[in-house]
Amino acid sequence: MDFKDYSTAERDTPEQAKFRQEVRDFLDKEVTAELRREAEVNFFIPPGVIAFMRTLGAKGWLMPEWPKEYGGAGLSSAEKSILTEEAAAYGIRLGSPTDIVGPIVMRYGTEEQKKEWLPKIASGEAIFAIGYTEPNAGTDLAALEMRAIPDGDDYIVNGQKIFSTGAYQSTHHLLAVRTNVDVPKHRGISLFIADLRTPGITISPQWTIADERTDAVFYDDVRVPKKNRLGEENAGWLIITDALTVEREVVSYGHVDARVVVDKLIQYAKETKHNGKPLTEDPLVRQTLAQLAIEANIFRLFTHRLNWLITKGTLSDWAAAMVKIWSAELTQRAANAGMQIMGLYGQLEPDSKWAPLEGYIELVYRFSVVMSFGGGSNELMRSLMAIKGMGLPREPRI
Repeated sequence: MDFKDYSTAERDTPEQAKFRQEVRDFLDKEVTAELRREAEVNFFIPPGVIAFMRTLGAKGWLMPEWPKEYGGAGLSSAEKSILTEEAAAYGIRLGSPTDIVGPIVMRYGTEEQKKEWLPKIASGEAIFAIGYTEPNAGTDLAALEMRAIPDGDDYIVNGQKIFSTGAYQSTHHLLAVRTNVDVPKHRGISLFIADLRTPGITISPQWTIADERTDAVFYDDVRVPKKNRLGEENAGWLIITDALTVEREVVSYGHVDARVVVDKLIQYAKETKHNGKPLTEDPLVRQTLAQLAIEANIFRLFTHRLNWLITKGTLSDWAAAMVKIWSAELTQRAANAGMQIMGLYGQLEPDSKWAPLEGYIELVYRFSVVMSFGGGSNELMRSLMAIKGMGLPREPRI
């Protein structure tokens, strides 16, 4: 059993195989060793990857499935999946909060908003962070308290967002605020595009267990133009639920692609010997890698289907929840398996010269914790699947 190309390429059509080779040739030229290393040890998009995204944007490949009139390349969902898979193999994760904003503008934006924002997103000129979570509004997002009060052609916004990853290097915020306090909480929310360079905005770092920077963002009498509101006033909750559906696909591969973790473990097992024999000859290691390969292929099929649904304009919240759960738990299983295969060496951090795979598995092991609740907790995702996908009753409230 040599674990050859088990997850990609073997079932490409001739046209897809040609496109896959075009992508590989492009990545060979554009992805340097320095860029690859920067991307692998930073699970959000670091500065070098932002520059690379703009190179992709120039080819229409940053939002490849979008129509050319909006800066995309008009590619199919299968070609988008090929691009994502091949970039991940080079250490580049293409999913980012900006990927969440585009489909929402396309679906809910006015014609003027589409003309203004979609080309900027597709070129990489506009980089977004998500402004949802607050100290008292996490899983219960509708409890958010940030206020926006109309004032002439603007709203004046006050409040705080937390866990707004990437805000410090983003240009804009997809911002959820409360515009009416006299109606049930789900009905008084509006969604805006806010320029993070506006006076009155302060961004402060928060650090996670994986040494990943996320941000707290404070708004102090910040003016946001009314023309930047997406949808009607107080009708933002419906838009947010669709945006969360897109987000759950993005987080499933945008931070850590589970297939890359599995591939790296296979590489390690092939190259490492124990008692004079390759690890791939150890029955337990072989069985573990084979099981992970099966699960990685399932993940690939999940993401292909969800890509297809989103490209067709069909957003399935419970299907996105399924992909998000599988991605998070597969990544955690793969990282745990890596720790078991590597033994104590697996605990060495990326800055140790003795760390296998330059400490990648140790870093994923720490980072994968957040995948259980980023984009919505896995428990909430299972409830969503039960209610929306299986027709089961809601859980009783205690």
